[in-house]
Amino acid sequence: MRRAASEVETPGQRAKVGPIRAFLAMLAFFVAPLLPAAAGAQEAADPVTGFAREPIHVASWPGGKKVAVVFALFVEEFGFGQGPVYRPDLASRNPDLVNEAFRQYGVDRGVIRVGRLFKELDTPLTIVLNAEFPGKYPSVWKEFRASQPDAPIVAHGMNNTSRMLPLGRGLAEQKAYIRQTLDMIAGATGSAPLGWSSPSVYSNGDTPEAVAAEGVLYTLDQMDSDIVQRLKTPEGFLMLLPYPVVTVDMGQELARMQGPRDIEALWLDYVLELAAEARAEPTGEATAVVIGIHPFVVGTPDGAAAMRRVLLRLKQEDLVWLTDADAMRKAAGLD
Repeated sequence: MRRAASEVETPGQRAKVGPIRAFLAMLAFFVAPLLPAAAGAQEAADPVTGFAREPIHVASWPGGKKVAVVFALFVEEFGFGQGPVYRPDLASRNPDLVNEAFRQYGVDRGVIRVGRLFKELDTPLTIVLNAEFPGKYPSVWKEFRASQPDAPIVAHGMNNTSRMLPLGRGLAEQKAYIRQTLDMIAGATGSAPLGWSSPSVYSNGDTPEAVAAEGVLYTLDQMDSDIVQRLKTPEGFLMLLPYPVVTVDMGQELARMQGPRDIEALWLDYVLELAAEARAEPTGEATAVVIGIHPFVVGTPDGAAAMRRVLLRLKQEDLVWLTDADAMRKAAGLD
């Protein structure tokens, strides 16, 4: 529709309006973060996928808790001569028996020790599982699962080295890989995973849509938040559980050379600071953190001792909810 002559801006008017619009846009940029959050969710574009991403506002977790903490044990298959190394200076050896022993100790001893510890302390645990693990180590899996029969399983691809996500080969190949992973885990364990964690935390823009298409409800691939969010993919909503980089024990031990006591202090500082923030602002929204743990770190005797101290201390904190990934998803109100 054409505007009336009286409504048409003159060049002089446009010259005045342009700077005003620019000033208002700049003002909004700086003021918006200071304003109270709207009652509804605020959509933003996810930087990787381009899909709409929005926070899930949780006032409090069950029992009035304000900080949800999930410990997720990564039960992984690497293959001989492959996987993380404790002694990089020895990695050129062939065979590299020192680093192989480091990885194998986690499989043979660490997985079972961690399962037993969480059972003893009656603390929820989430299992992040490579599909190949139960078939490769059936006795270890049987003993571990007996200690954690109700722990939810998050699918973690086929293995962590040679059969990872087929990145760069299109959406259809990722969907097929994810479906094979889910079916293999369900067949080996009798439990159909509702969650996903990309092996080696290595995914791309196709992955969220692919996992949503295969019926996955939540993912641990999101590493940039203190709150639960959801991604609106063409295949439906995918819940994003916060999995911050700095709390993962493997990165702290192998990349930053931190021992179990250092990691213990980091975890307690991280969680208790969230609780302190919640105590200072009781009306603020609840926060969440998924902490990744690995059997070659917390599955050693000294690592288990540090893990025990962390769990016992967090159990004393009245604002902390120790839970599992499935329970967190349900409590966020999207079940």
